[in-house]
Amino acid sequence: MKPRFFLAGTAIALCLPVMASAQDAAACKGQLAELNVIGQGMPAVTALDAHLAEFNEKWGTTVKVTLLGENERRAKSRLDASTGAGAYQVLYIDEANLAEYVSAGWVHPLADVVPADYDIADFRVDLANVASVGGVQYFAPFVGGGDVMMYRKDLLEAKGIAVPTTLEEMTAAIKALNDPDNKVYGWSARGQRGSGMNVWRWTPFFRAMGGEWLTAEGAPAFASEAAVKATELYLDLMQNAPPGVGTFNWSDSVEAFRGGQVAILIESDVFGPWMEDPAKSQVVGKVGYAPPPDPLPSAGWSHGWAVSTVGAKDDCTKLIAGDFVGWATSKEMEQQRLAAGIASDIARVSSLQSEAYKKAVPQEYIDALLATGSKTSLLIMASPAWPEIGDTLGLALEEVFTGTRDDIQGALDEVAFSAEDALARLK
Repeated sequence: MKPRFFLAGTAIALCLPVMASAQDAAACKGQLAELNVIGQGMPAVTALDAHLAEFNEKWGTTVKVTLLGENERRAKSRLDASTGAGAYQVLYIDEANLAEYVSAGWVHPLADVVPADYDIADFRVDLANVASVGGVQYFAPFVGGGDVMMYRKDLLEAKGIAVPTTLEEMTAAIKALNDPDNKVYGWSARGQRGSGMNVWRWTPFFRAMGGEWLTAEGAPAFASEAAVKATELYLDLMQNAPPGVGTFNWSDSVEAFRGGQVAILIESDVFGPWMEDPAKSQVVGKVGYAPPPDPLPSAGWSHGWAVSTVGAKDDCTKLIAGDFVGWATSKEMEQQRLAAGIASDIARVSSLQSEAYKKAVPQEYIDALLATGSKTSLLIMASPAWPEIGDTLGLALEEVFTGTRDDIQGALDEVAFSAEDALARLK
């Protein structure tokens, strides 16, 4: 059964801008029995439950959001679009699969389907850039950003350890803080296979070692010296992590940290406010925030919704699907979440500048966000072949991290060979 989340307090009526003409909207009302949406259990998605009745009434439809895990929803979206099934009119998109979707023509340009009243220009520039290909924005982001290093101020202070500013310092601090006898571990990270799982967190280490995805001649460089060094270091740090880290996803790492088990964590900045939630976090007031230590870059990312060209073929379906995307990612909806204490999924400049946001998170967190901005970029390969290549790399890394394979060079050589084949098929 799909879990349901309801916002506390009385719902405030949201303004629903008119898309196209009133005559078009009137003609389409009641023409779409169901609007099917693929979602993932982020707060921006689950919080919509409290407001869906309003949207349903406007259009005479029933919105059905299918919540899936990250890897599952990527696979489901790709299958629905690539086979032409078109069962879903709104797709959950992220930076890892955008290039593939645009290249295949599976999503509409955002400006073609979302009305101007929803103010697309208000989306944060860093997120809008990640949501774009060739200068054209294809999905409306509701969450995203870069990386921050979260650390237990109390644990560092107890050991007299300064906040790490370099990768070498962070490595030393992680090992010094690791105390498995007392169930406190120096570090945690994603180990589970997947282009958006272990590969996402491993990539900054790869880049920090000087790694590039392709050589100057365009050949895959996955098996380079930089890739081997990055994998060795990542694996070494995993020796200072909770048991089972070799298959951890982002949720496992985040929960381990806010459960008080982890001293240092580098994760997407969206998870910073999660540490300040007194209902779920055991480390409220004990967490410090800083940019990833040099030379680690920050992995830019963004998730949002796009209108499927496969699922939304006729004018009325496209009209309603586009209005849903605009409504679900609107300024008003973000203010609703902030009013409910949800400060993690914020994609609009107007929200960041609001007093409600400043009250929801520590100033130290906002400072870390600003400091990380200059280090943030899209670190993954911007290629339609990336989802396949990234998943192959993720499988190899998981085998190394779980100890089922100890030949790092050999594993990466196989990934490079597979990537060469995947890239060749694009030509």
